This record gives sequence, structure tokens and C-alpha cells, in this order.
Amino acid sequence: MNLPQHDFSSVASVTAGGISTAMLENMSFPYELPALPYAMDALSPVISENTLRFHHGKHHQTYIDALNKAIDDTEFQAMPIKAMIRAAGAGGKTEIFNNAAQAWNHAFYWDSLCEKGGGDPPPILKQRIDASFGSVEACRRELVHAAVTQFGTGGARLVLDG
Repeated sequence: MNLPQHDFSSVASVTAGGISTAMLENMSFPYELPALPYAMDALSPVISENTLRFHHGKHHQTYIDALNKAIDDTEFQAMPIKAMIRAAGAGGKTEIFNNAAQAWNHAFYWDSLCEKGGGDPPPILKQRIDASFGSVEACRRELVHAAVTQFGTGGARLVLDG
């Protein structure tokens, strides 16, 4: 499901790459599972330590392992992960694309969470959300709807286009 397009063009940057994402982007072959930017129990009770250990240590690790296997002895192992994702996608290399994109996607996800997170967005983001959605609550409703109607992942993101 795609959310309606909203104009966020005047917001230069809402969030920068975080610890896990930057680690992955600066790695070279063979890739390793990036460390979390917080303790395994830091997101409890919203996300339990057990869930985090499973999703990070098993699920995300599986994408890293599959990526390393897929790019071993190929030209892709010399590429940074973002370039690899673009090249694999454009070249129809589905296995490489899927595993590289999911490895990056999960690193980005971990960086999107934080201990004692939630609450109101920073003022510049709140201003753009209010202008585009009417209110932060209206934006949350659209995001929740997009997430719960998304097959498989149950996730949705607010993204600055451009």
C-alpha cells in the first residue's frame, strides 16, 4: 500500500544514517551483522529482549549470511552495499538484491528505534507533518493503517522524497 504523496521538499534532512546503517555501509565483503545501537533489553516492554535477539541475531543474520554466499566470487563483493543494491536491482540479480536490500533495511530499522523513543517529533518535522497531514495524530493514523494492511512486514515508514 502506498500512502498519499505529501510535500516535504523544504525539509533538508529529518534523520541521518545511524550506527547500524553506517556500519553496514562502510563494510566490505564479507559482511557482518552490524551491532545494535542500544542494549538488547533497551526497547522493553514494547519489543522484548527475546524478540530483539531473535529478529536481530537470527533473522537479520540470515540476510547477511545469504548475501555473503550470493556475492562470493562475483563482481558484487567489491561494491559498497548501496551500489550493490542498485546494480543487482537493475541487473535482475534477485537473490543479491533481496538479501542486500533486506540487510540494509534491517540496519535502518534498528537505527529507527531508540530507548525511551516515541513522543512528539522534532519541531521541523512536526511542522511539515502538520502542513502535510493536518496533525501528527493524522499522520500516525495513516502510518498505522499502512502498516497493518501491509502484507508480511507490518511496517510503514514516513520518507522524505528528495
